[in-house]
Amino acid sequence: MHKDILEIILTEKQIKQRVAELADKISDDYRGEDLVLVSILKGAVVFLADLTRCIKIPHSVDFMAVSSYRNTKSSGIVRLIMDLRESPENKNILIVEDIIDTGLTMNYICENLKTRKPKSLKICSLLYKPAKKHVNSNIKIDYLGFEVPDKFVVGYGMDCDELYRNLPYVGVLNPDVYRRK
Repeated sequence: MHKDILEIILTEKQIKQRVAELADKISDDYRGEDLVLVSILKGAVVFLADLTRCIKIPHSVDFMAVSSYRNTKSSGIVRLIMDLRESPENKNILIVEDIIDTGLTMNYICENLKTRKPKSLKICSLLYKPAKKHVNSNIKIDYLGFEVPDKFVVGYGMDCDELYRNLPYVGVLNPDVYRRK
């Protein structure tokens, strides 16, 4: 375990097993359909890499980047930093996200994509913090890895100031680390 991690809440083995289960369900649900996985950068890229290798049907991948966080706090304002390369019109879009907490960022992404008339729009998130759900969020997670407690987590693509993404597990970051920033 990394010295800055207080506890591991999801092991590498648990994550690998759940990603395979999600991929099987996605493969079954979209069999015979065109599918585009839209990864939300940067946090979801590790999850996407494992998920895309486990999905058993043909599919393409695209990326979006949005920002609403500064250090460990949400600003409440979502900004589109990088848009899709291809049009989502008439395509089955599956948003791949690392973690959903308040739901405000995902609301923004979904509303943005809906205006471009996809054939379908669903969400796959590795993690969800139900304790953080914002009153104005109407997000439905179609494929969910795990619910997690309301703690600041890093690893498996999730970061704190761009660090800890490379950890193969999801762990709770020692608050002393981000209080110093």
